[in-house]
Amino acid sequence: MPDLFASKVAATEDPTADASIVNVTGSNSVNVFLGLGLPWTVAAIYWGSWDRSPEWLAKYPDVAAMYPQTKAVFVVPSASLGFSVIVFCCTCVGAMLILVLRRRRIGGELGGSARSKYACAVTFLLYWLGYIGLVSWRALRLGKTTWEEDAV
Repeated sequence: MPDLFASKVAATEDPTADASIVNVTGSNSVNVFLGLGLPWTVAAIYWGSWDRSPEWLAKYPDVAAMYPQTKAVFVVPSASLGFSVIVFCCTCVGAMLILVLRRRRIGGELGGSARSKYACAVTFLLYWLGYIGLVSWRALRLGKTTWEEDAV
């Protein structure tokens, strides 16, 4: 919540609202890096301190063959991660292009007429929904894909 209020104040006080965009971007980056990095680090330390159990060996036989040490390792199957990253990068490029165009035409990333604000908001919402939809579709099709889909 503090980030929300800081972004709101920055958006209303700054004519181009650059500070609010920097605040949102920085806040999300920290949330992602800590939100994913910290639990994964704790899990890696936890699993690295335990010996391999018969259940672990049965669940991850390929990993056990790749890492022949005596301790267990933390396994995170990547599955459709590559597809998710590609879709995310494409939506980010689209969003950045919109922000650059708004900067050139309106003079800032936020602001302008109500019509342009709503058009931008709807476009970003559709990007987000499209990302969630595509990644969910891919994750639900995991194991049911054709070799052409697996190439992505």
